Amino acid sequence: MLTSFSEFKFYQSFRIPVDALDELRFLVKISDGLDNGQYMADAKLLDISVTGLGFATSERISVGVALDISLQFKKYHLDIRGTVVRAFANINNETEIIYGTELEADKQIGHFLEQYVMAFTPNRLRSCLIDAALKERYTRPSEGFEMFSLLLSLFRDITQMGDSKEFLDNMLMEVVRILNAQRASIFLINPDTNELEAVSAMGVDIADFKFDYRLGIAGSVFTTGVALNVDTNTDKTRFNGDFDKQNNFKTNSIICYPISNREDKVVGVIQVLNKKNEDRFTLEDEKTMKVLSLVFSSVFHKYSPMSEKSMVRRFSAPYDRENVIIGKSSFVTELRKTIVKLKDLDLPLLVYGERGVGKSLFAQIVHVEGNRGLNKCDVIECHQKDIAEIERQLFGLGEHASKLIKCQKGTLILEEVEHLPLDLQHRLYQVIKNNSTDIDGIPQANVRIVATTTSDLEQMAISGDFDKELYHFLAQSYVRMDSLRKRTEDIEPLLNYFLRIECQKHGLLLKSFSVRAINKLKEYDWPGNISELQMLIQRVVSYNPKLHVITEVELEGDVAPLFDIDAKKRVFGDINHVSDSNIPLRDRLSIIERELIIAEIKVHLGNKSRAAKALGISREALRKKLMAAEELVGKLDKNVKSKLGEISDFSLDDLDSEDGAAATNKKKAA
Repeated sequence: MLTSFSEFKFYQSFRIPVDALDELRFLVKISDGLDNGQYMADAKLLDISVTGLGFATSERISVGVALDISLQFKKYHLDIRGTVVRAFANINNETEIIYGTELEADKQIGHFLEQYVMAFTPNRLRSCLIDAALKERYTRPSEGFEMFSLLLSLFRDITQMGDSKEFLDNMLMEVVRILNAQRASIFLINPDTNELEAVSAMGVDIADFKFDYRLGIAGSVFTTGVALNVDTNTDKTRFNGDFDKQNNFKTNSIICYPISNREDKVVGVIQVLNKKNEDRFTLEDEKTMKVLSLVFSSVFHKYSPMSEKSMVRRFSAPYDRENVIIGKSSFVTELRKTIVKLKDLDLPLLVYGERGVGKSLFAQIVHVEGNRGLNKCDVIECHQKDIAEIERQLFGLGEHASKLIKCQKGTLILEEVEHLPLDLQHRLYQVIKNNSTDIDGIPQANVRIVATTTSDLEQMAISGDFDKELYHFLAQSYVRMDSLRKRTEDIEPLLNYFLRIECQKHGLLLKSFSVRAINKLKEYDWPGNISELQMLIQRVVSYNPKLHVITEVELEGDVAPLFDIDAKKRVFGDINHVSDSNIPLRDRLSIIERELIIAEIKVHLGNKSRAAKALGISREALRKKLMAAEELVGKLDKNVKSKLGEISDFSLDDLDSEDGAAATNKKKAA
């Protein structure tokens, strides 16, 4: 602590630059207390002040080493001792190290420097005065040592008094005095109520001084772990004025820092209000607060609350939370960081990913963990067939209010937004665009829109299948969710999570998978992603109530209609001729390729151009592959179409039009 403070003081202080032409002789050696040792031959004095000096040498010296220093200027001589408090590389000479040295208190050094400065030319003296005036101001030595004395006494008191209220109150009084502020408060999280509660505060009664952990500047610092220094007159985005109204107080400036426990979890914040005679707290105050936050963190280092009711991820088990992202892959790690970045934004959000990856869950978590989480979150399923119902939910009708209004200050999730009819897309954008007017009877709505999609909306906007203006509005912030097959390291945690949930639901003892079963599931492709995995677990638990260790997992038949290459099955059923070893491998691969192409066409609702793009081939290549496979299948089995069931709805005739769905409907009508 002493070394750190000395280093900080040396860094902040102004020192007089020493010119090589000055008649200032400088000698330095490592002190051994016996007046032995040799002076460093290449040591060069760079700058000096009454409290310290800087010099460069190729010698390697450790921080904390005592030095004997000799200074000679004309007839004035001074021997003094110092201690190395800082070391850093010389950017102008790679072989040299620059050392900052704190000098022992000596009345003679002031007189010595006075004689040295008096020899300066007027221009040089003026230059030094300008540098001193523009240099970032460091507090007077007495003030600096006062703060240091405070910190030492704080650490001493911590060991004696711990986190007693009297001790905390005294600490806050000292903090306010040092920072020249009006008020200060310490808040800790209560995981049962999900509120930040004051454990010590100046000027208010702590009994009722508590609020939701997401509110205001304190809530932002608590949820993100990032300190804030805010002038409330110019930055009102995160400031919550309700506290001032409740306490009849005017907040002009706030500085707030996180408090962490020994597990490095943010458990609370320290907040100081209203810098006196300043619009906001200074950079110097920020550095002081950084040190003080470490002090308070040491006070509460044992505080590690856990609760089943906690909405804060770090204070509850994943099984206790309604909305949780499970996994340990790099993707999941980045996804959690993304939530922290996006949760407090008012910008719309577009979430892209395959079906079953958890897009809606992600949207819910962004809402719940953000400052809008205190208000309503609702969902509109854009893929439902009842267009009139979608229109009613979006814009309201009669007694039914629009969900844009129901979700005031909250979030509205548009699931599978690509299925929203074009006319409703355009109408929705007009409502958003003209939010200040009364469009369709909807007053101004303060709602964040989060849309999920399985389609490439950008390409749809280019081709005219999606409103271009609505797309650009939604895509102001964008998240892509990886499929489960791209993050196999998340499969085992997900299996354990859903297995525990299902066992609790059925009142069963906790089950587990054998290593063999887990490996088999890791090799599986999971076309239905997490939703499919959850469905599998539900069936496994239901069909094996007495088994404690599940050794066999059925990935075929009726247990779970899954996708397993090894079993030569596909999500759309058996494929004729694939298992016939008498057929050449090339022909069997052609048949499999045909089914994959048809499945992709189905995903894109019959649009073969999009299917071809998704497969990474041209539309003409897609056509030729299907024609060749159709001819092959015809030779192998003339009745293949009737055996393939629904797949046979996609015939070569469909390829004559861009809209495969229209061709299918025409065939059914015939």
